[in-house]
Amino acid sequence: MSFDSVSDVLGSVRTDAEPPAGTSPELRALWFAKKGEWHRAHDIASDIHTPLGSWIHAHLHVLEGDLGNAGYWYNRAGRPPRPPEEAGAEWGEIVGSAIATGG
Repeated sequence: MSFDSVSDVLGSVRTDAEPPAGTSPELRALWFAKKGEWHRAHDIASDIHTPLGSWIHAHLHVLEGDLGNAGYWYNRAGRPPRPPEEAGAEWGEIVGSAIATGG
């Protein structure tokens, strides 16, 4: 299955126990992050060695409250750090980017 929009991902998070089969690792990590399963999301993101994976990793450390570690991952992603109060908006941006790039 592929998601066509941020709304599709949110709908799945609300109704499904697991991400749909065939969901990319990037979107799986983001799905679990939104579901509140930080460790599962982090385990997946740790194996994504791309700028998008680093951005996801940074976002997860913001959610965790480890802003120093998040800063490291934002740097690897080539992105400016985002404050915790922007985490919801950032999640949507990352999901949109993952959908647009097929990640």
